[in-house]
Amino acid sequence: MTESTFASPAGATGRPAEQAANTAPDQAADQAAHRPADRSADRPGPGGGPGGRADGAGPGRATGGEATSAALPPPGFGFSARTWKEVAHLLLNLPMDLAGFTFVSLWLYAGIGLSVTVVGLPVLALGLLGARQFGKVERARARALLGVAVEEPSPIRPRAHGGFLPWLWTTLKDPVGWRTVLYSLIRLPWGILTFTVVLVSLFVAWPLLGWTARGLTHADRAVVRALLSPSDELERRIAELESGRGTVIDTAAADLRRIERDLHDGAQARLVALAMDLGLAKEKLTEDPETAARMVDEAHGEVKLALQELRDLARGIHPAILTDRGLGPALSHLAARTTIPVTVTTDLPHRPAPAIEGITYFTASELLQNISKHSHATHATLDIWHTHNRLLLHVTDNGQGGADTTRGTGLAGLAERLSAVDGLLVVDSPAGGGTVITAELPWRDRPVA
Repeated sequence: MTESTFASPAGATGRPAEQAANTAPDQAADQAAHRPADRSADRPGPGGGPGGRADGAGPGRATGGEATSAALPPPGFGFSARTWKEVAHLLLNLPMDLAGFTFVSLWLYAGIGLSVTVVGLPVLALGLLGARQFGKVERARARALLGVAVEEPSPIRPRAHGGFLPWLWTTLKDPVGWRTVLYSLIRLPWGILTFTVVLVSLFVAWPLLGWTARGLTHADRAVVRALLSPSDELERRIAELESGRGTVIDTAAADLRRIERDLHDGAQARLVALAMDLGLAKEKLTEDPETAARMVDEAHGEVKLALQELRDLARGIHPAILTDRGLGPALSHLAARTTIPVTVTTDLPHRPAPAIEGITYFTASELLQNISKHSHATHATLDIWHTHNRLLLHVTDNGQGGADTTRGTGLAGLAERLSAVDGLLVVDSPAGGGTVITAELPWRDRPVA
């Protein structure tokens, strides 16, 4: 493993210069008698800072009313933007909570009243979907005004449940919708209280407005996190798996398109040219045997090239050495085909599951290709080992650095593919300092045949 030590230069310390002035007592008294007794520059201003010139150049020397006007800073509200956002959130509580309470009350009255009929349950289900949308608005309001990071719950997809009745049952037992209903029912008294307290504080208790808003919004933050956040870790896990499934599907489709393109532009084109050359050689066989022999020889070279392209294509799908001998020999063979020297170290107790082997191999292949194409490195290392039910792949190089997964490059797609299988990609690549990339995958034992 490579350890990097980052040393920061020690900060210089210093001491401000000291000044001293000794004035004779009678000379000081004479100067005090002729100096105006204006000390407004030493008083704190209304904004909390020292009085004086507004441009910060120091206390003025003017006398009378001119000195007083020059010492005052520009007027201001006295509260930060965050406090005003909290005040705005508390004032909006009343209209938002009133709208939510009215919607939920009318919906419950109509849904429960019609539950004895056929349309009652669909009305309840549609109301829960509407409550979900109200919760989405409230989460957005909390993020914008309170700075609360609340994740969005997983949406209910009608087609994922195989028909109307499964969708209806899934919607009726949706915990996110019912918690939003509870949120709307209990918020109206709180909305009236916060609106009244903040409105009165704006005119009567201005100095305490900041503390009042902060205390009330702490309660709002707690309620939003408790009732509007996703149900539990299981729901977040479902959302992650859904995202991972989409990534896997997109990756498989891209691989199929790549294989089709390689076959069409590579081996297929060579085989078509080979068939044409053999046809021409057949026509020349009786008339010009030497030319026919030369054309057959060229066709033989085309066959070799086509076979090599097919081998490369098969290796890109799944190399035979990985299936037969495992990760260690496969990675060593991969390193031998890289354009720069690569040191490979493997420490695995036994072979992992075939899927993990394949993902690890192609991750290492893509990383080594990036090193060859972009890093300008002269040497690289590849280490792989197993620890705590995880498989770790560690790739380093001494190139120019600057690799980043946030720029939409191949590393970003690689990180997405790893996350689809509960993997992780960590990149440390300062500009000019080489690159260290660690890929972490879950370890799964190989099934016994």
